[in-house]
Amino acid sequence: MRILLIGSGGREHALAWKLTQSPSVSALFTAPGNGGTAALGENIPVGADDLPALVQTAKDKAVDLVVIGPESPLVLGLRNAMERTGIPCFGPGSYAAQLEGSKAFAKSLMREAEVPTADFEVFDDFDTAWDYVRQQEFPVVIKADGLAAGKGVVLAHTAEEAKQTLQEMMEERVFGTAGNRVVIEEALEGEEASFMAFCDGLTVRPLPSCQDHKAIGEGDTGANTGGMGAYSPAPLLPASRAQEMSDLAITPIIQHLHEMGRPFRGVLYAGLMLTKDGPKVLEYNVRFGDPECQPLMVRLESDLAEIMLACAQGRLKELEITWSEKTSLCVVLAAAGYPGPYPKDMPITGLKEAEALENVHVFHAGTRLQDGEVLASGGRVLGVTALGDDLAQAQQQAYKAADCIHFDNKYLRRDIGDKGLRRLGLK
Repeated sequence: MRILLIGSGGREHALAWKLTQSPSVSALFTAPGNGGTAALGENIPVGADDLPALVQTAKDKAVDLVVIGPESPLVLGLRNAMERTGIPCFGPGSYAAQLEGSKAFAKSLMREAEVPTADFEVFDDFDTAWDYVRQQEFPVVIKADGLAAGKGVVLAHTAEEAKQTLQEMMEERVFGTAGNRVVIEEALEGEEASFMAFCDGLTVRPLPSCQDHKAIGEGDTGANTGGMGAYSPAPLLPASRAQEMSDLAITPIIQHLHEMGRPFRGVLYAGLMLTKDGPKVLEYNVRFGDPECQPLMVRLESDLAEIMLACAQGRLKELEITWSEKTSLCVVLAAAGYPGPYPKDMPITGLKEAEALENVHVFHAGTRLQDGEVLASGGRVLGVTALGDDLAQAQQQAYKAADCIHFDNKYLRRDIGDKGLRRLGLK
């Protein structure tokens, strides 16, 4: 197989790393890629949102499968464009991708499919939204309807905070058109977990659970980010509950879309809140989480290329998927200032020393190569991922590797995995 992988983050480097282990993969092209994917195949200087150029690239490179990493090209309809050329694609079409592209669409579909979720209302003008919010008990959750790079969700604790959030989203347009419409919902209490499943339009195969760390600061404080680290499995959601979570959060949506004639083929991600009233779905993503993808890929024992092709062709039920019983943990090394403005172009050293450690893989996120030197080019720079016999060992090895790596303005959280260790009674 000749594969075209779309994206440039740590998720895509992890996918590229796993895809190139498949004996069926003869060539890998990544558009646009990063410093890590460059070592595994050929980077193509085409943006992930440039659909015509991506279709042309797929034709020119005679690819047999397109794998779409980020959400934006999925929402824009890259799968639909590839389908028109007859090229199989891992990732849903534009209609199903609205599960991530529109919070209002996702909540409405959950209601139709009877998926448990927080009560909500949708608004497209400020005055009506503000009138509604004033009548609610606080805190409330306010979400920009459209894509906002993982930053369009605010937990408002007071009326003043809610009003400011609505003004910023709906009047000041801090998230652009994503804030033209907002979803206001009850705030759920509990602990979060990430649950994903491979889907081929009808068959659903759950992945092991993960727990992400969204906040920039230790103890889950400060601004939300794209994710500062993750580990798998999450003791909060053991493997014994995988089928239950799949039946609750994934299968009803997949079945509903199938009945609508809009099959979902790819990976569906449910962000879960484990409340005292049972699990509820916070949101859906229509692709692998980042950084959750990194610890998942190092645990996957089956052939990823075969799985993705089977999802694209509607024959996932033919495959058995196996996972390592070990635990994996990823620590994100970021540039200080992220998720706000951050410095770039810092030389990175110590990568070889980190990767020389046992069961350690360093996945590039915001990096680029210049004259053979690896430079930091993004807010999240690297995802240092380790596999261990248990969570404590995976955590220890990941931080040992993270401390081998140096660049100016390096920032990382030191508590990735602590919640899991506390749940296990080990911290």
